[in-house]
Amino acid sequence: MPRVSTNVARLKRKNKILKHAKGYFGRRKNLYKTAKEAVERGWRYSYRDRKNRKREFRRLWIVRINAAARLNDLSYSKLMNGLKLAGIEIDRKVLADLAIRDPGAFSHIAEAARAKLG
Repeated sequence: MPRVSTNVARLKRKNKILKHAKGYFGRRKNLYKTAKEAVERGWRYSYRDRKNRKREFRRLWIVRINAAARLNDLSYSKLMNGLKLAGIEIDRKVLADLAIRDPGAFSHIAEAARAKLG
C-alpha cells in the first residue's frame, strides 16, 4: 500500500486557523495549537452571541417603547394590548425607532391604542 502524504491538506488546515487568528496577541497568533484553541473559542462565543444580540436588542426596544409610552400616560403592556386591539401591526423595532426619532407620530399611535382600550 502506498504511503499517503497529507502535506497539502494539513498546511491548508493550519493556514486557515492561523489566518483566523490574525491580530491575536502573543503566541495565540502564530503557534498552531494555541491559535486553534483561541479561534475555536472565538467561534463558540460568536455563535452564542449572535443569539444573545437578538435578545439584547429586543430588551432595548422594549425599554425605549416603555419610556415613550409612559410619557403618553400608558404602560408598555397596555400600549401593546391597545395596538393589538386596534389592529396596528408595528413591530417593536419600528416602534422604538419612532419613539426616539418622531415622538409626535408615536403619540398618535399611543392615542389610537388608548382609544381601543376604552
